Amino acid sequence: MDLASLIGVILGLVLVLVAIMMGGPISIFWDSPSVMIVMGGTIASVLTCFKLSAVLSVMGVVKKVLLYPLPTPTEEIERIVSYSNLARKEGLLALEEKLEELDDEFMKKGLRLIIDGFPGPTVREILEIDLVNLMGRHSQGKSILETMGSMAPAFGMIGTLIGLIQMLQNMSDPSAIGAGMAVALLTTFYGAFTANLFYIPFATKLDNRSKEEVALKGLMVEGIIAIQAGDKPALVKEKLKSFLSPKDREAVESS
Repeated sequence: MDLASLIGVILGLVLVLVAIMMGGPISIFWDSPSVMIVMGGTIASVLTCFKLSAVLSVMGVVKKVLLYPLPTPTEEIERIVSYSNLARKEGLLALEEKLEELDDEFMKKGLRLIIDGFPGPTVREILEIDLVNLMGRHSQGKSILETMGSMAPAFGMIGTLIGLIQMLQNMSDPSAIGAGMAVALLTTFYGAFTANLFYIPFATKLDNRSKEEVALKGLMVEGIIAIQAGDKPALVKEKLKSFLSPKDREAVESS
């Protein structure tokens, strides 16, 4: 689980709720028509911009942001070097027993390709095509979340304008103006709150996670090709260390 994202969302919710409760009852911040305008309008706009299947996949994107941590590059290097050792001692076919232990389908596919005897350039080409498609899926998820982040405040403003029009149509009761104005402004609050705590941060986190995952899978590609070429484990480690920061390289050297 990505603790930073979870802590950020919970902290934001708690601080806003505490600030609301310090100023009065939380019930005054609930208005069903405002929720309908902001949430319904945001969903309607996204459905207009993207395919239904892409919109429905957003929940999977959010789960990826919050629940699925990536292995560290140092962990991946250690695993690849151990596979290199095994392949050097017992041959590429010995890696087949490792396939069932793998949860990463990308690594599993790469190892399967070299076990089946595909040449290095072909293996690289196939895996790089997978990487391009991965980046495309992540880019679409980011675009959907960014669109939601821009549409939610816009529909919040639309809801506020609707509320103001309705309030101005009924000016005969001055005592109701304050309450009407409060309800009208709630839609702006809902739009700004959801956009800045959920949609935009999730889009940014997905973009960062995508870059991390692409870099990690690039490391895997180089490791798989090195194993297929029969490189010595020490050489494999040296090649893969180029993906690491100087601090992480020291950790790999000491392992």
